[in-house]
Amino acid sequence: MKRSYSLVALILLTFFVISFLTNIIGPLVPQIIEDFDLSLTLVALLPFAFFIAYGVMSIPSGMLIEILGEKKVMILAFLVAFGGALFFGLFPSYLVAVGSLFLIGSGMAMLQVVINPLLRAAGGEEHFAFNSVIGQLFFGLASFLSPLVYSYLVLNIGSEGQGALLATLDRLVPSELPWVSLYWIFAVVSLAMVAIIAVSKFPKVELQEDERPGPLAVHVELLRNKTVIAFFFGIFCYVGAEQGIANWISEFLSTTHGYDPQTVGATTVSRFWGMMTAGTLLGLFLLKVLDSKLVLVTFTSGAIISFLLALFGSGETALWAFPAIGFLSAVMYPIIFSLALNSVEEHHGSFSGILVTGIFGGAVFPLIVGSLGDAFGLRNGMLFVLLALGYILSIGFWAKPIIRNKTIDLFSKSDA
Repeated sequence: MKRSYSLVALILLTFFVISFLTNIIGPLVPQIIEDFDLSLTLVALLPFAFFIAYGVMSIPSGMLIEILGEKKVMILAFLVAFGGALFFGLFPSYLVAVGSLFLIGSGMAMLQVVINPLLRAAGGEEHFAFNSVIGQLFFGLASFLSPLVYSYLVLNIGSEGQGALLATLDRLVPSELPWVSLYWIFAVVSLAMVAIIAVSKFPKVELQEDERPGPLAVHVELLRNKTVIAFFFGIFCYVGAEQGIANWISEFLSTTHGYDPQTVGATTVSRFWGMMTAGTLLGLFLLKVLDSKLVLVTFTSGAIISFLLALFGSGETALWAFPAIGFLSAVMYPIIFSLALNSVEEHHGSFSGILVTGIFGGAVFPLIVGSLGDAFGLRNGMLFVLLALGYILSIGFWAKPIIRNKTIDLFSKSDA
């Protein structure tokens, strides 16, 4: 099938925007706790509302693609996200935030179901692991920027000499809740993506029959496959670990070591995602010279060690150990996803929908960490994440892909 690099570029932009909207919750946690007077369990319901949407919307989204097509579903997804962001921007309260995040999460779930099979088809099956890591690069870059945008907004809205953008946001948000301005930014970005996709000419990319989302009977058949279930839990555990760590970094540094969440906390979260971007660059090289299973085992082992250092080391240790986890987590999601799709012979579109459903692990883990944190302290609650990291580590030993990632032999001699 003819490859479409323009479509790959649009998918990478979509990865960027998904991340920008998704991973800002963590830096906001201490501020939300203070402004809405919440327990750790109640604040954990916010990421729960966002990520549970993946469990609700992913499989129906796959079926919707068959009816409307990829372009219309992407437009609809960003319209849903726009509505969620605008809803909270107009009526900022805890209960509205829960509903708003569910709508934004629903839009992101629809996008994930669309773009993963498209990336495999447009970029080539043998390059899927590599292209997925490039997607993770864009994902990490946006996650690095969003906490910095948060810090900039909360520190500068209402200040003297603010520019037109800050002045406009200052008029839109309550003076005591400057961080709500982020949701107005989300609304504008979502609407801009609607416009970009609407005017874009989607290249003719014919998905193979096995790459299209199938009917309910196909999903039932796949759910009886032990390999499908095993990789579903791989995605569930990865996103659970990622969000179970990222959403609590700022609060952990504040309550355990006394660091300011608006500056040190937000910066550390930003570095977590920034180092994920750096780890992605290394991952791109390693996936060209090493088997992806070996890369997964090596990086996950390092992440477990760094996580323990972050929890039980000094405050200064935590400030570099948390970003180190981001660096070492960079390759996990794309490798798990590509190993999964390359481990079955058919129904890749439907399988993709099932895998994306596993993203609701990002709802479960932060909630469990918060509940355990209320009962036993946040450090002890965060230890629950080790279960997820252990499962990810195991994938590197039991995965048996039919198609392996294409590698280059650096030491082979060319024929004379």
